[in-house]
Amino acid sequence: MGRFETLDYEAGEDGVAWVTLDRPEVHNAFDARMLRELRTLWRELREDDAVRVVVLTGAGDRAFCTGVDRGALADPELRVGTRGGTPLHFDDPGDWISPKTAGDLWKPVIAAVNGMACGGAFYLLGQVEFIIAAEHATFFDPHTTYGMASVFESMAMLQRMPLGEVMRMQLMGNHERISARRAYEIGLVQEVVPASELREAAGRAAAALASQPPLAVQATLRAVWYAQELGYRQALDVAKTLIQVGNDPQSLAEGQAAFASGARTPWRLR
Repeated sequence: MGRFETLDYEAGEDGVAWVTLDRPEVHNAFDARMLRELRTLWRELREDDAVRVVVLTGAGDRAFCTGVDRGALADPELRVGTRGGTPLHFDDPGDWISPKTAGDLWKPVIAAVNGMACGGAFYLLGQVEFIIAAEHATFFDPHTTYGMASVFESMAMLQRMPLGEVMRMQLMGNHERISARRAYEIGLVQEVVPASELREAAGRAAAALASQPPLAVQATLRAVWYAQELGYRQALDVAKTLIQVGNDPQSLAEGQAAFASGARTPWRLR
C-alpha cells in the first residue's frame, strides 16, 4: 500500500484496514492531495484480497470530516466546479473521495464518526455500509447558511435518512445540528457509544464481517445497494446473477459443515 500524507493507513492481520482522515488541524477537511490519495487508496483496497473490511474515521476527537478545506480552494488542483466552456462539464469532490464512485470498492466500509460530520463529509457517509458514532458526534450541513446550494450532499443523505429529516438538516444549515442520539433514532447511525469505546465498537463489527466468506459478504452488500438504487423488479433481475456469484461452493460446504457440527457463533444483543 502506498504512503500517504493526508491519510493514516493501518492494516491488521484480521482482514480489517483502518483509514484515518489525517488533517486534524483543519477538522480533517479535504484538500487536493486528500482527494487524490483517497481515490488511490480506494482503488488499491479493491485489489488487496487481504483486506476484507475497511473502517473509516477521522484524526482526533473534534471532527470526522468537515468537507472541502476552504483555505485550499485557490489550489487549481482542487477540482470543484465547472470546467471547460459550458456548465455541462462539472468536477465534483465526490468523484474523487467516495469509495464506490471513486474506487468502485464493494467491500464493506464502516464509518466511525468521532466528532463533527458536515458538508462534504456526506460524500463519504453516503457510501459507507453503516455508521457507528461517538456520543459527542454531530451532523449538519452549513451550505445554505453561506449561500450555497446543498445538492450532492442532500442526494447522498436521502439514501440514508427520511425525507423530512434530510430537508430539515440541509435547509437549516448552521442553525441546527443533529446529535448522535437523534441520528440513531432516525436511522442515520446504527450504534452510539462513548468516545473511548468507538474504536473497540467499530473494530468488533469489522472483525465479525471480516471473519465471514468475502464473496458472500460482498454479494450481499451489492444486493442491498442495487435494491436501494434500482426499481424493485430491476433489482430482482440482478439478484438472479448475484445469488449465483455470491454462493461460493467451498464457502457453502464449510458453512454447512459448521452448522451440522452443532457449534454456534458467539453473539451479542445490540
